[in-house]
Amino acid sequence: MLISLKTLLATLSSIFCSRAALQLEHVALRHQIGILERSARKRPKLTPADRLLWVALSRIWRDWRSALAIVKPETVVAWHRAGFRLFWTWKVRRGQPGRPVISREVRDLIRRMCRENPSWGAPRVHGELLKLGIDIGETSVSKYMMRGRKPPSQTWRTFLENHVAQLVSIDFFHSAHHPFPGPLRVSGIGP
Repeated sequence: MLISLKTLLATLSSIFCSRAALQLEHVALRHQIGILERSARKRPKLTPADRLLWVALSRIWRDWRSALAIVKPETVVAWHRAGFRLFWTWKVRRGQPGRPVISREVRDLIRRMCRENPSWGAPRVHGELLKLGIDIGETSVSKYMMRGRKPPSQTWRTFLENHVAQLVSIDFFHSAHHPFPGPLRVSGIGP
C-alpha cells in the first residue's frame, strides 16, 4: 500500500517535470535496477563505472537525489571527493615534487661568486646568474650561498682613535645674566 502511494505521488510529480529531467531519472532508475540484478547479495556491488555515472549525474542533474535508491546521497558526494583526491595524488606523483635539483657546477659557481664578492647578497647573485642564462630561484641561491662571518663592529673608543684628527669640539656657554649666549669656544682635538 505504501509503495503504491509512493509510486502514485512520483507519477503525479513527473507530470510537472521537464522532459530532460524525466529522461535522466529514467537512466538513473534503469541503472540502479541493473546493479540490483547484477548483485543479489544484501549489499549491492558498485563498480567504478557505476560511481562515475552517479558523480556525473550529480553534476548535471539538479534533482538527482530524488531518484537515488540504493545508496545515500552523501555517499555519492564522498565518491566525488575521493575522485578529486585521487586526481591530485596522481598529478603530484606524476611530476617531480619539491625543489628541482641544482647541478654541482651551479652550486660551485654560487659559492665562488660569494667568496669573490662578499658584499653581494642573494638578489645580486641571482641577477648575475640570470644574466649568464642560469634559471634559478632567488631562494635557491640564498640556500647555497656561503655564509661569511661578519666582522665585529668597532667600539666607540676605536672610532674616536681612528677619527681624532677630523673631530672638532664646540662648546656654547650660556650666561644667566645675558640674553645672548656667551663667547664661542672652538678647540680642535688633534695630535
